[in-house]
Amino acid sequence: MVHMETWDLIIIGAGAAGLAAGIYGSRSGLKTLILDEKLAGGTTADAPIVENYPGFPFVTGAELADKKVSHAKKTGATIHELETVVSLDLKGEKKIVKTSRAEYEAPAIIIASGAHYREAEVKGEKEFRGRGVSYCGVCDGPFFKGKRVLVIGGGNSACITTLYLSGLAAAVFVVHRRDAFRAENALVKDLESKGNVKVMWNTEVKEIKGDKVVTTAVVSDYQTGAIQELAIDGVFVQIGESPNSQVAKESGVEVEDGGCIKIDIRQHTNIPGVFAAGDVTNYPVRQIGTAVGQGITAALEAYAYIKRPYYRK
Repeated sequence: MVHMETWDLIIIGAGAAGLAAGIYGSRSGLKTLILDEKLAGGTTADAPIVENYPGFPFVTGAELADKKVSHAKKTGATIHELETVVSLDLKGEKKIVKTSRAEYEAPAIIIASGAHYREAEVKGEKEFRGRGVSYCGVCDGPFFKGKRVLVIGGGNSACITTLYLSGLAAAVFVVHRRDAFRAENALVKDLESKGNVKVMWNTEVKEIKGDKVVTTAVVSDYQTGAIQELAIDGVFVQIGESPNSQVAKESGVEVEDGGCIKIDIRQHTNIPGVFAAGDVTNYPVRQIGTAVGQGITAALEAYAYIKRPYYRK
């Protein structure tokens, strides 16, 4: 028989939102457990550089993530890494969280499970994943030092990854479906100053080719219809993320068509005692700073839900 552990607050996800929630939950006096199917830190740790987080003009994603993890542990929050949540039972007063290792219960939970990298859905992408196709510049960029790489995307993540790769690769091609970036102006200006970066506007990747590893990418120009085959060694897909909300959805948490969990201004979901924060929600701005703010709000709302302080009665 599986032993049931009891906590005051269970947080699913140890990214920016989950760690911030853990810090505030624990500081509020709640016995707090944070669960993550991967290592703590979330996608923040994948960012080569972070230049827009208040108080840190320049910091690597890994360093910022490590600071948050250390802070959460220092406040007393317990973090379980490499422990996947497989199901939730949210019907009762005690919410039950079943993982790959154990079962836990708490009167309140915060879903901060984040998002996963979105695929480009082009021919050859799945075949060459891990053999030239990557979704993380800081993870795999060093393997392409002195080589030719291609980045798909036009937002902040695409520009940040391109800037990082420009310091490693001999040439970086950026393929973007539109005629202008959606990224912050500061990032665009930095990118424009890089001599080994070539931006291909109004263009999309049609196919990724190779033998044992990636060797070429077929790209098509929307305006001219021209098709060309670029000799490259790697493809970095940077076109956004999709929310990790399937388990929450299966347990009755309301989500939008795209899978994002619906929340109100106080991070409440449709189920009492269940809150959500960060990239898994339908909050329109996806930044480390906004995820932290949502995590803080969710933790304080969870505290109010559990303890019923005088100012919330």
